[in-house]
Amino acid sequence: MDLTAPPTSSADRAWEQPAYWWPRLTEATAHLPAPVGIIDLDALRHNAMDLLVRAGGIPIRVASKSVRVRAVLDAVLQIPGYHGILSYALAEALWLSETYDDIVLGYPTVDRASLERLVHDEQAASRITLMVDDVAHLDFIDSIAAPGEREMIRVAIDADASWRSAALGHIGVRRSPLFTAGDIARFARVVTSRPGFRLVGLQMYEAQIAGQGDNGSDAPVIRAMQARSRAELRTRRAEIADVLTDIASLEFLNGGGTGSLEFTASDESVTEASAGSGLLGGHLFDGYRSFRPAPASAFAFDVVRRPASDIATVLGGGWIASGPPVASRQPKAVWPEGLRTMPREAAGEVQTPLQGRAAAGLAIGDRVWFRHSKSGEPAEHIDAYHLVSGTQIIDELPTYRGEGKAFL
Repeated sequence: MDLTAPPTSSADRAWEQPAYWWPRLTEATAHLPAPVGIIDLDALRHNAMDLLVRAGGIPIRVASKSVRVRAVLDAVLQIPGYHGILSYALAEALWLSETYDDIVLGYPTVDRASLERLVHDEQAASRITLMVDDVAHLDFIDSIAAPGEREMIRVAIDADASWRSAALGHIGVRRSPLFTAGDIARFARVVTSRPGFRLVGLQMYEAQIAGQGDNGSDAPVIRAMQARSRAELRTRRAEIADVLTDIASLEFLNGGGTGSLEFTASDESVTEASAGSGLLGGHLFDGYRSFRPAPASAFAFDVVRRPASDIATVLGGGWIASGPPVASRQPKAVWPEGLRTMPREAAGEVQTPLQGRAAAGLAIGDRVWFRHSKSGEPAEHIDAYHLVSGTQIIDELPTYRGEGKAFL
């Protein structure tokens, strides 16, 4: 799969023409049983290039949790401007380290079995960077193997990038206990004083900016919050970078996500950004002003019953995204247009009734297309994505699940 090649002649933002985009997927996959997942080559290519433009020259580390398809990781990492993987589980990182040589584990781990492998594997230890934010993380690793009896372990510090508003309190996700430059400096000195560890990086993920759409009904409040948060974070991140330069020679200072690439790239303290969700284009990003990725991935279910004249029920559908249990985390029925889930049932584990103006025209056996709220999680439900170009399936791309892997 070559994402640097020019798109097909018919692919000039074709996803903006739903009456063409979705029916040709039905045609291309008609011979396949549902549920069926697709990745459109031209849409993926567009998203990969658009992320680079938005990043403004800062390198992008690919967040694997938002992909979970090795063929996509391979293709994206062949594009100049992308480098390295932000992994989500140590067992995954170990598996990927057989092929990739720059993997940062984005979250702390206490996976004892995987740590046993890491500390005694010279190649893996040189390729994987662990995330820490507590002395207990260092102690846990030492309890598995003492410094003199294991490989040197590369670590990065995870610092809290949320906004602490005097009026609103904590705005953002609950991640690291380390917040101020003083917090990070004290912990960094502990890390660098411990035998068997090498401090190589810092991560600060600003979820309240990257993960929060700013084009909804509450947009004025969200935009005001994000403006205040950006100003505070730019100052605090610069202070953190300054104190760390006197403590350790860092290889990277990572920030951002798909939703905040422009801001992250403008922050002179940051040396790389992370992104992944924007490659496949979940519908959560429909609520952002500055960009809108193409729907590069989608999945379909077939109508199996008609419980009423205005209701069509598909088999499957309950591929709910992580996060708060709100409507935005549900899969979105996008074709035929005008379908919606029912308030008392929503997307079901085995069946999903759909109502709306298009439901009356659906027959048993008809195909309904959905977009997931996020990007990586659908890969846990299918063994492979079918790669589509135009009206043809040109390849089959195994998911992690299809390769026999399940990490979280």
